[in-house]
Amino acid sequence: MKRYLNTYKQELLESVIPFWLQHSKDSSYGGYFTCLDRKGQVYDTDKFVWLQAREVWMFATLFDKVEARAEWLEMARHGLSFLKEKAKDKEGNFYFSLDQKGNPLIQPYNIFSDCFAAMAFAACYRVDPVQEYADLALATFDNILQRSANPKGRYNKTYPGTRNLKSFALPMILSNLTLELEHLLGEERVNETSRNIIEEVMEVFYQPESGLILENVLEDGSFSDSFDGRLTSPGHAIEAMWFMLDLARRYGDTALRDKAIERGLRTLEYGWDPPYGGIYYFLDSKGYPPDKLEWNQKLWWVHLETLVFLAKAYEMSGNLQSLNWFEKVHEYTWSHFRDPDYAEWYGYLDRYGKVQLPLKGGKWKGCFHVPRGLFQVWKTLEKL
Repeated sequence: MKRYLNTYKQELLESVIPFWLQHSKDSSYGGYFTCLDRKGQVYDTDKFVWLQAREVWMFATLFDKVEARAEWLEMARHGLSFLKEKAKDKEGNFYFSLDQKGNPLIQPYNIFSDCFAAMAFAACYRVDPVQEYADLALATFDNILQRSANPKGRYNKTYPGTRNLKSFALPMILSNLTLELEHLLGEERVNETSRNIIEEVMEVFYQPESGLILENVLEDGSFSDSFDGRLTSPGHAIEAMWFMLDLARRYGDTALRDKAIERGLRTLEYGWDPPYGGIYYFLDSKGYPPDKLEWNQKLWWVHLETLVFLAKAYEMSGNLQSLNWFEKVHEYTWSHFRDPDYAEWYGYLDRYGKVQLPLKGGKWKGCFHVPRGLFQVWKTLEKL
């Protein structure tokens, strides 16, 4: 496994991060451009708040964990200033998107803008301990917990009382966010919050009959035999399992470690496309046709997060199945998503591995899953 270490490190530091440094900074109005074509040219100037926050987090984390490069800290501060001044409403909720100048375009219906904003403020406080950053991170985190029962609030389109579902996405994100804010939350609050999150992720959304983690369950945790209730996202489930591995390491919990590895590998086997390779985006837990038309696409983040999970699983346990899968997923990912001619990676392939969109960034893809995945695998392999 260690033979891969320099591959991931060099790709991160010599290709991917320089791409975002060169092309994404908006020097006129602040923040970052994320809609970048194959060569890095801006093709749309709208700014999506969760991608702004993710890029802030990424550069602050590199400054903190890799090297104290002035250009990385300046890039993080540049994005954080825009985020702080333009991205939230009067109630402290973060908009989904803004125009180039920072005027709101889409209301704060998506709580993940808030989740990544909290991560961004907390990461910047680590490297630039301005009290305002800590206050904003904690206030945003508290607001997320208050909204957790109804994350979309007044923007929720579902009719109340008929089929009230809760989503796996929020507890999944919270399992990582809580650790990212540990230096601000304190050990006692992290322990209290983590216990509830582990229960949600590992038990409430887990369906023993299929051995799968579902994307949605009814409010009481029971199964809903519907499109949404049967929906599985292999990438989400596998990403959550590396968050569980981080928690297992923190608590020295070998039972949680082994359970997370078992469920991550089960999900990967289920989500892998044997004829054409790669991992499906969505599947129906009963094998019915999913309602997601993009169900059989192969997406960049699914594969990067899977590589992180497999590297951590092998490093923590020596599990040979994880090693074998890592080599298989690595081969597919690097041969299909990495652009051999220009920096950064493609995001969207069809089932057969053909590039569908040659963009390097857009409404959903920014400076996050590729660099974070490369960083996490590199740092995990260093422990071997």
